[in-house]
Amino acid sequence: MSLDLIGMGEILIDFVAAEYGSYIDVRLFQKCFGGAPMNTIVGAARLGLRTGVVTAVGEDPFGMFLIRELEGNGVDTSHVKIKKGMRTTISFVANEPETGERTFIFYRKPWVSGTADSSLSIEDIDVNYISRAKILHISGFSLSQNPSGRAILEAVKQARSLGIRISFDPTLRLDVWRSAETIKRVYRKALRLSNIATFSLEESAFIFGTENPEKVAEKAFKYGVDIVGVKMGSKGAFLQMKTGEKEHLPAFKVKAIDTTGAGDGWNAGLLTGLVREWDLHTCLLVANAVGALVVTKRGAITALPYKHELEKFLKTNSVEITL
Repeated sequence: MSLDLIGMGEILIDFVAAEYGSYIDVRLFQKCFGGAPMNTIVGAARLGLRTGVVTAVGEDPFGMFLIRELEGNGVDTSHVKIKKGMRTTISFVANEPETGERTFIFYRKPWVSGTADSSLSIEDIDVNYISRAKILHISGFSLSQNPSGRAILEAVKQARSLGIRISFDPTLRLDVWRSAETIKRVYRKALRLSNIATFSLEESAFIFGTENPEKVAEKAFKYGVDIVGVKMGSKGAFLQMKTGEKEHLPAFKVKAIDTTGAGDGWNAGLLTGLVREWDLHTCLLVANAVGALVVTKRGAITALPYKHELEKFLKTNSVEITL
């Protein structure tokens, strides 16, 4: 069976604070599906792509929950490894009351040992399976610890040699890395292997020293990337091809409840458009719409739209597109 898109990397449980407040004060956290590349895959599946994943969960109820969520969204789980004797990675997500900034606390290497997603090995990855896809999507988060980091980069090299397009999102989470210099070194390796790269403003500043989207694209192109996206939150988003075609579109106005997974949803819209060979304007418009809808509910995948829901949202915003 051929696939449009495969996601490889981390999968975890997000415990999202049910109210604004510090970790000390918040009393209730909601269990949600999480893991950047997996969120993107679910989003693409809901928009009609044929999708699969390569990842690892623990031998615990959380792992079973994550597999069930993937299957319920039509994602092929035949290459999800269940790591015997290990726990599924978890994180806690809250918004600081003074700044409103979202923060993460991860129970994963380097803070705890033996969680499943960071233990993905090269033996767990079937390159023949990956070769069925048009695009392989990875995140920088999954490269933060070994053996998963080494295994994923090796699989990416092999996939690239087979003509599979590589999509990279840094998913910058300082909490799971040992040093800023290590992050930048590993990100540079990933960028050299990538055809598509997307960045938040924070990631743009961290990696390239600028939040100017055109300068970000210019710097990313030097690594060999062909398509660059910059997600700018309430300022919208920017997309540019190495050929020179570029566009900036404003964000859709929605009531934000939880921003967790907004960038992953944006990636799902973009990658769906690229698989379907939409023009640049349509790709960016759909990406912005999916990203906007994600923030309207708690959890990274809760509000990810199905095709008919996306079309309704666009029509409500006076955008007539047949997807």
